[in-house]
Amino acid sequence: CHLIRIYNLIETSSNLLRGNWITVLQFWFLTGLLSLVGSRVSSLIVLEFSLRAVSAWASAGLDAKDLLLTQCQFSLGCGLTCTLDFLHQGAPHSSFCLFLAAALSWALASASHSVWSHVAKLYPLHSRERYCGKCITLLATGHTILASVQRAVVLAFALATVASTATVYDHFLSQKDALKFWTPLTLCYTMLVVYIQGDHLQRQTGKKVLLHTVILRLGALLVLMLTVGNWSDVLHVLIAFLGEAVCLLPSQDLLKAALKVFH
Repeated sequence: CHLIRIYNLIETSSNLLRGNWITVLQFWFLTGLLSLVGSRVSSLIVLEFSLRAVSAWASAGLDAKDLLLTQCQFSLGCGLTCTLDFLHQGAPHSSFCLFLAAALSWALASASHSVWSHVAKLYPLHSRERYCGKCITLLATGHTILASVQRAVVLAFALATVASTATVYDHFLSQKDALKFWTPLTLCYTMLVVYIQGDHLQRQTGKKVLLHTVILRLGALLVLMLTVGNWSDVLHVLIAFLGEAVCLLPSQDLLKAALKVFH
């Protein structure tokens, strides 16, 4: 989010600075929520978002990339935890590895927030005076930030999709006659994803897009878990509702900017 804000400031001169305490609270609360969501539900969330992203790119092309980057935050977190869980299966210190991953994420988030705080306050002055190394670098290469973030996110989802597919197969599809039950459910879910990408959502305001998208996606996943999952899966889907809110509500500024560009 910080990197996207830096890009928007450089390209459109829109200052979207938020308080530091909100960022810290959001990061650690989200980390706690991601640690509670099981790999089964995380895998389904990753596969659902990957399908939705492909559908959006097929219908809207590159114009949808800003909106997808803003909306993918919780799904990306699920993808990272799902991938780590898949790689650490059977490892004696897997919890410690997850802690190291969270620490690395915090270091990256702190570094990007430091750059954003500096740029939001001083970039207009330093880019004219040309005596600040950070601002001069961003002046020359800032237009590539969004493409770099997009490539990193695509790579993360590509790895997560492999891990999620293996997890879903192990937990849901390896049972006898499971494909006969999952095939119609998958078709219905795919139709729902295409419906979410329809023009009726694209014509609405940012808050309505958030409301419809989250309710339809996670509501459908909740019904699916009530059908084929267990009660822990249902609880994890409810936690996912909260996780999406933690990610998207503080990102209203980015969502509005993305929708403005999209339209």
